[in-house]
Amino acid sequence: MTHQYVVRSTGRIRDEELYCDRVIGYLYSRVRERAPAIFNAVVSARMSSLLGFMNYDLPLGARISGANSLIRRLGIDLSECVEESSYYSTARRIFERRIRYDEVRPMTNDALAVVSPADSRMFAGSLSEDSVLFIKDKFFSYADFLGRPNWVWAFAGGDFAIFRLTPDKYHYNHAPVSGVVRDFYEIEGAFHSCNPTAVISAVTPFSRNRRAVTIIDTDVPGGSGCGMVAMVEVTALMIGQIVQSYASEGYEPCEGMRPGLFLRMGQPKSLYRPGSSLDVLIFEPGRVEFSADLVANQFRADVGSRFSSWLERPWVETDVRVRESIARVLNKQA
Repeated sequence: MTHQYVVRSTGRIRDEELYCDRVIGYLYSRVRERAPAIFNAVVSARMSSLLGFMNYDLPLGARISGANSLIRRLGIDLSECVEESSYYSTARRIFERRIRYDEVRPMTNDALAVVSPADSRMFAGSLSEDSVLFIKDKFFSYADFLGRPNWVWAFAGGDFAIFRLTPDKYHYNHAPVSGVVRDFYEIEGAFHSCNPTAVISAVTPFSRNRRAVTIIDTDVPGGSGCGMVAMVEVTALMIGQIVQSYASEGYEPCEGMRPGLFLRMGQPKSLYRPGSSLDVLIFEPGRVEFSADLVANQFRADVGSRFSSWLERPWVETDVRVRESIARVLNKQA
C-alpha cells in the first residue's frame, strides 16, 4: 500500500518512498511472528549499530561516485550546507550534514510561536478524550513513554506532536521553544523502525525504543511562556546514538543537556547518528494550539496514509521544515 503525505508549502499530495519497505514489512510480519528471537536480535542496540556501520561507514560507501549517487537519489540540496560539496564524500557525512539554517530555514518573528524541531513529517495528537485529536495507546503508551511519574502527572491530558525524520532529512534537531532545562534523562530500549509499516505492526513501538527526554520550563524570563514542554528524541533502526549538542549560535561551541541550561528557540539541540528517527513534543493542557492548516491536513480523506487505514479514520502527516511555526502559545505566562 502506498503511503502519502501533504507538502505544507504547496498543499500537494506526495507518495513517500519508503526505504527497505519490503524488508521492513517482512521483518515485522513473518519474522516477528515465526522467529521472535531473530526479530529481537535485529532491533537490538548491537545489531542497529552494526547495520548503521555497514550502511554508512564501510569503505565502499566512501567513494565519491557512490556519495554523489546517494545525494541525487535522496534529493539533497548541498547548496544549503555549511561545508563545500566536496566534503560530502561518505554516507555518514551526508546524513550528518550541517546547513546554514538562519538563511535556508528562516524562523518566524511571532513571539507566540512554537517551531518544528526537525525537517520531518508531522502530525498532532492529544491525551485528552475531549479533543478531536485524541488517540490512545497507538503510537506510544503515555506513562511508559515518559518514564518518570512526576512528569507523567504534569502532562496528563495535554497535547503532543510527532515528527518523523526520514533518511533523506537533515538530522539535527532544534529547540522548539525557549526555556530552561529542568530535567534530562535517557531511557534504555530497542531500535524499532519508524517506517509506517513497522509502526502499525508493533504495539506502542515508540514506548519501547531507546529515547532521550528533555523537560523544558518555558515560564521563565525570556521563555516562550507555554508551561513545561517535554521533548523526546526517539532512536530507530540504524541510529547509533543521539548526540546532545546545543549551540547558542551556529553549531560550535556546543554543550550537552543539563538542568539549568537555557535553550533558545530555533537553535541546534541534538544530532541523530544517522538513519530515520523521530521527535515527540508533549505540552501541558491548554497551553498551545496547533496551526490550523496542519490540523486540516491531518483529516484529509483524499490522502492515502497507512496511519489512516490503521486507525480507521483520516490521520495524515504534513511535511514541515525545521524552525517553521507549527503551533501558537495560549495563555502566555512569564
